Amino acid sequence: MDTVSNGGFLQFSAGGILSPLPGDLARDYGPCDYDIRHNLNAQYVYQLPLKFRNRYLAYALNGWQVSGTVFWHSGIPFSVLSTPYSANGNGIVNGSGPQFASVIPGVPLYEHQAMPGVTQPGTVQWLNPNAFVSAVDPSTGACNGGDSPKTCQFGNLGRNALRGPDFVWSDFYLTKWFSLTERMKLRFDTQFFNVFNHPNFGLPSMVLAGIPGKPSTQTGFGALTYTTSPPTGLLGVGLGGDNTPRMIAFQLRLEF
Repeated sequence: MDTVSNGGFLQFSAGGILSPLPGDLARDYGPCDYDIRHNLNAQYVYQLPLKFRNRYLAYALNGWQVSGTVFWHSGIPFSVLSTPYSANGNGIVNGSGPQFASVIPGVPLYEHQAMPGVTQPGTVQWLNPNAFVSAVDPSTGACNGGDSPKTCQFGNLGRNALRGPDFVWSDFYLTKWFSLTERMKLRFDTQFFNVFNHPNFGLPSMVLAGIPGKPSTQTGFGALTYTTSPPTGLLGVGLGGDNTPRMIAFQLRLEF
């Protein structure tokens, strides 16, 4: 838990500029931007117990090994914000920190079915747009309900109150050794990266809430639009996105 991660700099620094307004420090206190509550990393290796003595059977069936890796962790947190005030300047007070949206009691926060008028083609819905309301109406730029002390209030959500999707990744390797001489072996590997071809998505790109009942103010809200980089891959982690689909590689190595 913190009020700002990495001092407001580097990769994890959502809402890094703190507001000087009274009470805002309490709103900023929440899970740190890289908080992963559950994390599982596993590896396995199994040598097939085949010991044929026949020369031809041994050459074909002995020396097989299966191995692999499994990664799973729960989603990282993020915030849902209000649309910035852009009307005549007489309404909501604009501090330097993020202005959070409000959550509507009793409405499910997450919705994974496409919603007409909200979900854009090629995206996956993650949040329920009707569960959040912006303090500012995006269609007018003024406070939702009109500029007055009653309606121009900060949202009741805090920093990092929502969670993104889980990350699931598995690699699988099939290995065969061929004995060439007493001291020399030929190793053949078949490598399956992301063997189940499971997509892993990053956090929603659009987190500015709209007004329930006005789909035009909610377009694109809470949708997953891009995949995340895997921990392992054929081309290396640094190249990121080009490793997220399933990739198959073959490797031949002489060991002596």
